[in-house]
Amino acid sequence: MTNKPTVVTCGLPYTNGFCHLGHLRTYIPGDFYVRYLRRLGDDIVFICGSDNHGTPIVVTAEAEKTTPRAVSETYHAHFDNVFKSMGIAFDRFGMTDDPTNHHRTVSILQTLIDRGYVYEQTIQQSYCPKCKRFLPDRYVEGTCPYCGKHARGDECDSGCGRHLEPGEILDPVCATCGTKAELREQKHYYFKLSSFRDYLLEYLPTLGGTLNAKNYAIGWVENELKDWCITRMMDWGVKFPGSDDLVCYVWVDAPIGYISFTEEWAKATNNSWQKYWCEGDRVHFIGSDIIYHHCVFWPAMLHGAGYQPPTAVVASGMVTIDGEKFSKSKGNVVWTKEDYLDKGLPADYLRYYLLAYTSHTRELDFSWKEFQARINNELVNTFGNFANRSMSLVKTKFGDVPQVPVEAEIFAEIERSLAAIEESVRAYEFKAAVDGILLLAAYGNSYISNAAPWKLIKEDPQAAAQILKNCLQIVKACALIMQPVMPESSQKLWEMLGYTDKIESRPISDALVPFENTTLGDVKPLFARIEDKQREEMEAVLTKRAEDSKKKAAGKNTMEAVIEPISEEIITIDDVAKLDLRVGRVVKAERVPKTTKLLRLQVDIGTEVRQIVSGIADVYTPEEMVDKKIIVVVNLKPAKFRGEESNGMLFAAGEEASLLVPLKDVPEGTKVH
Repeated sequence: MTNKPTVVTCGLPYTNGFCHLGHLRTYIPGDFYVRYLRRLGDDIVFICGSDNHGTPIVVTAEAEKTTPRAVSETYHAHFDNVFKSMGIAFDRFGMTDDPTNHHRTVSILQTLIDRGYVYEQTIQQSYCPKCKRFLPDRYVEGTCPYCGKHARGDECDSGCGRHLEPGEILDPVCATCGTKAELREQKHYYFKLSSFRDYLLEYLPTLGGTLNAKNYAIGWVENELKDWCITRMMDWGVKFPGSDDLVCYVWVDAPIGYISFTEEWAKATNNSWQKYWCEGDRVHFIGSDIIYHHCVFWPAMLHGAGYQPPTAVVASGMVTIDGEKFSKSKGNVVWTKEDYLDKGLPADYLRYYLLAYTSHTRELDFSWKEFQARINNELVNTFGNFANRSMSLVKTKFGDVPQVPVEAEIFAEIERSLAAIEESVRAYEFKAAVDGILLLAAYGNSYISNAAPWKLIKEDPQAAAQILKNCLQIVKACALIMQPVMPESSQKLWEMLGYTDKIESRPISDALVPFENTTLGDVKPLFARIEDKQREEMEAVLTKRAEDSKKKAAGKNTMEAVIEPISEEIITIDDVAKLDLRVGRVVKAERVPKTTKLLRLQVDIGTEVRQIVSGIADVYTPEEMVDKKIIVVVNLKPAKFRGEESNGMLFAAGEEASLLVPLKDVPEGTKVH
């Protein structure tokens, strides 16, 4: 138990689409963490809400001929319902477009302005002459100036993953009509993020949570720290103080929502939000794709405005499906409601799988086959089998619960388990925690199998009674510690044990209180197996969706859709001659640490081995790249990506980064003419 009050938040789901498996990788661990520590006696408030601003929502509203608020309310209700169905119990689930967040955002911005951390600057902004409007964020597409991959207005989401400031994107085109964008001057406001470099370098090493978040952020700050444009010219959003035509950038008001939603909760429950945000710990559960915003921009903004920064950031790994990149457009996605809840699958099964499958920071490769195997082997065969055998034997052989004391060695084993599990939970090692829970069930399974009370009862009923009473104590402990993982199943097990209260009202320490009931409830199998037929049906849904997406793409003029406008700038043969293109062979490939899209390649170009950093990790694995021959620009000025020097550039086509390779086997170093 910790004496400090704690506010735990989860990254805000964006109200422009439905909940999928990737979302749950953040919310279920957050819910598990809160549930477990509360039952240890910690004072925790669990906060989340929906992110309602930004250009994608406006684009959707325009396409559907409705309002951004209406779009936001629709998806907000969807997420709220799905979270409740999945047993994710927030104390407050707010909306960033609600008045409390508008007020808190303006207040923080005004403080930053008053303290000199915000300045005005005239910049070159993309403008569509056909649509007759400026193009903020997702309204503009083009080429990333850092890695050359296709990018959207505020982020290179198919290449190096960098945040892009307004006006940085190359060869901009209007995302709405495809017209080549013009650059026009526009006044905006910037946050002096660069002024906080020393503060961040001092603060980040003290940040708790997962190392992937801290190390990634430190790498960013050590490499470069640019000021952030914090305004956009549009109507939808929080109005920037003193401006009629500008709203604040969505990454300003979205994290402020954490504070605003806590305010709303405090007002509704007669609590103090300051108790948690000023005096306590502040823990953020997020996806690894938004580490920069939560570990760099957000703490700098809080510090500048006089607020306390996060004490811990817990970043989950990404999700793949059957080894393939998670992609909504390609149909490689599992929708929480449509594909899972609506099929009648228990929420507890998915909660268990997502927590137990792999370490929280590692990539989670989802497959229905692995899902089936884990549920059947671990829940049905181990946990459920032990509980059912223990209780059924008591009922059939004794009727009532044997009135003998539980042996000391059983309490010692439970106590060891509780200590190890608590240590893992507090260290954000959720797989280790769930493994610890299952190990206790496995211990019970082994204990009852070796003792064989069904045989012993004929020769020594007293000894059999002792064994079964010991088993009931272990079942009770398993129910209590498994509740944060599987709330519904644990309540059912609790009632089978003869209890009539809510298991969530009991502290974890009750696992060491001797089993006191004299009779058991109605004993039934706790878990149902997932049969092959059901698994095959789920796999068929995924396969069909992927096939339908391919057909849909084939039905369009896809080549026309992906071909970017041909540059109007004319070059000469002399310009082309400046490029020294050579055939290279990749001799070594590895992922760049703390990134999701960068590969570090060692390329033999005939005369030497060069290091080249390329944003193709979301398309090619390191293993696929080794021994591959590629075309390399060898006289390119060296550049740095995430602190890694790149001495050359390879060629790739389209968003899928199809590599340009020689059709015939030619020696390394061969010049390309």
